[in-house]
Amino acid sequence: MVESLDLEYFGRKHLRRIYRNLPTSVLYEEIVNNREGQIAHLGPIVVRTGHYAELPPEDKFFVKDPYSEKKIFWSEEKNELSENHFNTLFHRMLAYMHNKEAYVQDCLVGSEQEYQMPVRIVTETAWHSLFVRNMFFQVDDLQRLEAFGPEFTIIHIPGFNAIPELDGTNSTSFVIINLTQKLVLVGGSSYAGEIRQVVFTLASYLMPESVFCMRCSANVGKDGDVAIFLGREDTGKSTLAVDPERSLIGDHAHAWSEKGLFNLEWGGYAKIMNIAKEKQPFIYECTRKFGAILENVAIDMDTRRVDLTDDSLTENTRCIYPISHIPHAYREGLFDHPQNLFLLTCDAYGVLPPIARLTPEQAVYAFLSAYTSKFNQMESGEFEPQVMFSVAFGDTMIALPAYAYAKRMMENIIKYNINCWLVNTGWSGEPSFKSERIKIAHTRALVKAAISGELSKMEFEADPVFQFEIPKKSPGDVVPADILNPRKSAEDAGEYELRAIRLVAEFMKNFEQYEDIVPEEMRTMLSQIISIDDNLDLEDFGLSIG
Repeated sequence: MVESLDLEYFGRKHLRRIYRNLPTSVLYEEIVNNREGQIAHLGPIVVRTGHYAELPPEDKFFVKDPYSEKKIFWSEEKNELSENHFNTLFHRMLAYMHNKEAYVQDCLVGSEQEYQMPVRIVTETAWHSLFVRNMFFQVDDLQRLEAFGPEFTIIHIPGFNAIPELDGTNSTSFVIINLTQKLVLVGGSSYAGEIRQVVFTLASYLMPESVFCMRCSANVGKDGDVAIFLGREDTGKSTLAVDPERSLIGDHAHAWSEKGLFNLEWGGYAKIMNIAKEKQPFIYECTRKFGAILENVAIDMDTRRVDLTDDSLTENTRCIYPISHIPHAYREGLFDHPQNLFLLTCDAYGVLPPIARLTPEQAVYAFLSAYTSKFNQMESGEFEPQVMFSVAFGDTMIALPAYAYAKRMMENIIKYNINCWLVNTGWSGEPSFKSERIKIAHTRALVKAAISGELSKMEFEADPVFQFEIPKKSPGDVVPADILNPRKSAEDAGEYELRAIRLVAEFMKNFEQYEDIVPEEMRTMLSQIISIDDNLDLEDFGLSIG
């Protein structure tokens, strides 16, 4: 068995030099000297990742041993790796790092001191070390830093590739979590989001059972009222959370305890393709500041100016920034329990309304489904939407069963009397190839009205298929009434019903995965949220709308 990682021994035996907790300016020098990136106009650092998106679930593993067998909810989606394969891979990574330099950041996860999780992150490159420094809380006290003892160590070596037939992996890239040895190995991918995802997984595993970890954005008003936004990428959770009239708490990962809400991260990791200063001024300005990292953004090598509209490498261009780059952002602390919970989706089929009021049961159903549309590029070059569901807005790396998180959410919603809303930032009435996406100004206005309580004063009507409630008007008519209900704004009512029934069928098909694992009481409750008339023949409609 591999012993717990001793950094001093690790360094003396394998590395030429270890750089510990370098500040941003020194990391800039290392990035340039190592030719890992270029400094762009006004100061951000531009880097390339090679892999432009998160690794697929089949490349992520938990080591299964007598300890983890009892701690992890094992299912078909969980990839297992044996102790022997892990040990072999780890020793080969050590051999790869022989006589190389490494960068170490000792950091904290969580803004609330009672629940802070110390993590040591060892990276092969300086720019990933800057990513870590931007993303997580720094240890400012020198004595505390010298006595730092991590609960977990993450080793990120993108230049090392696995050999599947030798290491038991499915490809040359991998993320492997060993709960027993408190060690995580990441290799074969420079995409920095893998580090962030691992830390969230560890937080959801290590935090006490009373603490509910969520992938969400959050902000707070002047009166201390908190709003949280749950959604997959491209649904707009960061955009909506960064509101000029409210203060940002964080844009990705939070924990909800009995005391209130707190941020798990120090920084932000925003998608910036085609970002406009007029629509997202604060995030836009982050792309022009020293200390920010621009992932896979095009840069003119003569002028060093970046082009945020260039998707020649990927549409998944990112800006990694410390939260201090956002005006009026809260850097740390504990906040009150949220008053409003928004579940975001980008519906490309024009079926869902811009906003709808949800019951606690409907909110939990939406949370478990985590539906949005994903656009896949076809051979013709065009993008075709497909239905995408995930697990509780997380992924296969969450340690507990999805219904455990759903149960926590239901309890919190009821206990703290939280207003729940479904927000569609995609298309309403007509599908994406026939209409324009919902204006961000309209979405902001509806969210603002929901937070202020004005929207709840409006008259609502129940949707006959999804059962949620849709406002007939917006306060002050700031949003045209004809777009609030997609059923009424669709050009062809019959064709709309067909799209709606197909989407319902996809929801029901996805929910089948919980039939055998969700406790009976919850299964009975949630199975009644969405249903289709038994007289309808689904084969006449088809189950797929992708």
